[in-house]
Amino acid sequence: MRVLISGSTGLIGSALSGSLRAAGHDAGGLVRPGRTAGADDVRWDPAMGTIDQDALAGFDAIVNLAGESISGRWTRAKKDRIRDSRVCSTRTLSEVLGKLPPNVRPRVFVSASAIGYYGNRGDELLAEDAGPGETFLSDVCRQWEAATAPAAEAGIRVANARFAVVLSARGGALSEMLTPFRMGLGGRIGSGRQYISWIALADAVGAIGRIIEDDSQTGPVNIASPNPVTNAEFAAALARALHRPALLPTPAFAARLALGQMADELLLASARVVPRKLRDAGFEYLFPNLDEAIRAALSP
Repeated sequence: MRVLISGSTGLIGSALSGSLRAAGHDAGGLVRPGRTAGADDVRWDPAMGTIDQDALAGFDAIVNLAGESISGRWTRAKKDRIRDSRVCSTRTLSEVLGKLPPNVRPRVFVSASAIGYYGNRGDELLAEDAGPGETFLSDVCRQWEAATAPAAEAGIRVANARFAVVLSARGGALSEMLTPFRMGLGGRIGSGRQYISWIALADAVGAIGRIIEDDSQTGPVNIASPNPVTNAEFAAALARALHRPALLPTPAFAARLALGQMADELLLASARVVPRKLRDAGFEYLFPNLDEAIRAALSP
């Protein structure tokens, strides 16, 4: 199987590439200007909306993981980059895939989205049929998913992978939490009652593989553990894994003062997401419970 990945050097993309190659598949990357391209890679410039269309022919699956990091204070310019890096690049890729002759098109286009689609929903259980929220990230995710329409209209199976927080010590939210928790300065954020939906990196990679192989996986697919936890429970689990206390909560006002809108939409919002489609398909998690997922993420 030949798989092409945008964002192939990122946290999920690099793990997915390694997993595919270990299983005997070919994994190439969409390479931006100024970077060296390998034999399996394809050049593109998402900022300019250009791509080597002919080089896309013959791939079995395209996995789109590109996007500006959402970490940091959300200035107007930062929010524009968050949205445009996802929506514009996805639309470019989707339109080009839709124009390929049917005999050389990929059979599946897996395009990233996020559980930010659901917004701040308290204790509500959120499966794939739940409606969108009303936040900035919700709007970004709606546009991001809509940008895959040209590929779907051309007859390519499209899956919108709504990622929860992916746990890894090498990047993402968990890696940013490690230093304060190792210093004994960690704790819940705000009330701690808001839900965090999460998934181990290995299970995120496994879920993408399942989506590629399983024709029933189409439309939105929640890439999340079946066991979301509250923020306070997450803080306690991380503290246990590091053998440190979790006694220093961060008040909501302090989080807002430091991070502005990002604090409200990422740290203080509640999304209790369940992976109904993966669960119904019989997907088996390696790390379905938080304690073991954190231990795996912290392992050398």
